Amino acid sequence: MAGVIGVWGPEGSRAADRIYLGLYALQHRGEKSCGLAVADGGRIQVVKGHGLVPEVFDRAVLGRLPGPAGIGHVLSSRADAQDPANIQPLMAYTSRGPVAVAYDGALINGHALRQALQQGGSVFQTTSDAEVILSRLARCAGVPLEEAVGQTMASLQGGWAVILLTPAALVAFRDPYGIRPLCFGHSDGVVVVASETCALTALGIEDGQELLPGELLLVDKAGVVRRRPQALPSRAPCAFEYIYYARPDSELFDRNVHLVRKEVGRRLFQERPVEADVVIAAPDSGTSAAMGFAEAAGLPFEIGLVKNRYVGRSFIHPDAAVRHLAVKIKLNPNRRVLAGKRVVVLDDSIVRGTTSRRTVSLVREAGAKEVHMYVASPPFVHPCPYGIDISSRGELIAAQRTIEDIRRYIGADSLYYLSVEGLCAAIGVRPDQLCLGCMTGRYPVPPGDVHPTQRREEKVRG
Repeated sequence: MAGVIGVWGPEGSRAADRIYLGLYALQHRGEKSCGLAVADGGRIQVVKGHGLVPEVFDRAVLGRLPGPAGIGHVLSSRADAQDPANIQPLMAYTSRGPVAVAYDGALINGHALRQALQQGGSVFQTTSDAEVILSRLARCAGVPLEEAVGQTMASLQGGWAVILLTPAALVAFRDPYGIRPLCFGHSDGVVVVASETCALTALGIEDGQELLPGELLLVDKAGVVRRRPQALPSRAPCAFEYIYYARPDSELFDRNVHLVRKEVGRRLFQERPVEADVVIAAPDSGTSAAMGFAEAAGLPFEIGLVKNRYVGRSFIHPDAAVRHLAVKIKLNPNRRVLAGKRVVVLDDSIVRGTTSRRTVSLVREAGAKEVHMYVASPPFVHPCPYGIDISSRGELIAAQRTIEDIRRYIGADSLYYLSVEGLCAAIGVRPDQLCLGCMTGRYPVPPGDVHPTQRREEKVRG
């Protein structure tokens, strides 16, 4: 659960400023830590820390980072984010000189690769798979950088989007199924690679396109090289990106995320119509689906729950005497909208059930006559091995209880999850063109299995 960005600009330009703005656009992909690395001549400087983008960087810090090329990273609150050593970008000094990496995803063979590298004499300073990728790349000495990256890619299994920085080049590459998102674009001599198109548009790039699954992109003074697989395995981008993770204004495989989520809402109503008075969203991730549901149902869409946007990660809970009021600082019901109404609540997903339970309770406390919970995804019943923070079946309420049990637990009058077929229809793809592992248990690259061998590839310069 991370966001990455890379910038390559003309001599005399400042990559750090663009990366800073791009990380702002990707902040939703990680709020625990952030960092950037900038190449200036023969050196790479790295600045990183725990916190949001404006908490780690200021004008003075950015002013000390000259250089036309760089990479950036934001990370969510996974366990390995607690250790400052794991904050990315990571940098190592190799036979090629300094190399920095920013990485989103998870390697299902990361532990095995780490063990093999350690047995060969490698020393690790972090628990991050990003360092495994760096170490594996460093072992590919004596060959051109593009070939070394290709050899490194062939050894990785799982889902990943990686951006590498050297003093002379910027390299980006993606897993063979495109599980983790990665896109790029260029404007006025500046090439930008990022997790989502929202970061490109924030930097004035409107013609962004996705890297193909398994594609490698290399940028240096000679131009841009795209190394594309001639024969692709079936694409399988992460369905959770469409459901929740991606920003609504981003494009994934030429599909606008907001419009996909609206179609999800329409499909939900088609699958399970309901008699109700008003439709509301669980802020903010359910908003687009709620709009689509309301349109299909012919019901008003209202702001029924108000989120306090000024309560962030540093919120300090009051003493025990008033601690029960703390949750109301973050989320408040709009009583005039809800009182006496039959209310449909749209949420993107239910993971552990505790948030949904509190949401239903708030709506009832506001005087709602009925509360019908609709979920804009199928039930999550399996963990994700590719980087989304759903790590065990024990954390997933749908893996432990029936839907009726969940309904009773959250206190709703009814509960309905979108079907897998409805989700795929809303996105406009076949089930075999998505990663639906957390819902079906069928993974593009099952944990422990080897991904398809990379096919012969062609080189395209443009």
